Amino acid sequence: MVSEIKRLLRVRKAKEARFKREGVDKKVTIKDSWRRPRGLHSKQRKLRKAKGPHPDPGYGSPLAVRGMHPCGLREVRVCNLKDIEGVDAATQAIRIGATVGLKKREIIQNKAAEAKIRVLNWKDATKPVSAGKSASKTVKADASEEEE
Repeated sequence: MVSEIKRLLRVRKAKEARFKREGVDKKVTIKDSWRRPRGLHSKQRKLRKAKGPHPDPGYGSPLAVRGMHPCGLREVRVCNLKDIEGVDAATQAIRIGATVGLKKREIIQNKAAEAKIRVLNWKDATKPVSAGKSASKTVKADASEEEE
């Protein structure tokens, strides 16, 4: 089953299409996001071969791997410790919510490491010590040692 999923992920990657919006290369103000061409004389609307493909049926990914992360695991959004309890490490990976603070994030990441669950958006959650404070503390510590 694992080899079949890997094969389907490769198929999904191969079928990936980049649909170009009409005029995206001509003007800076036109964004990359796809919009259906509606112009009366539009070559892209008339499906001329050189004007690029349209997002038609057939470009979709296989049902078995639709919505899967490229590593082959399903994503589960986690916002607190209770959400991590039902996660299966063999088939699922967690993504910690953006609104979770550093303190809770560190606890969730440690719990996930213990359970061998993959964290897709792992971040170093240890609180950084600012350079100015640590330098002044060491200077004061050195000065007090010299006086004694």
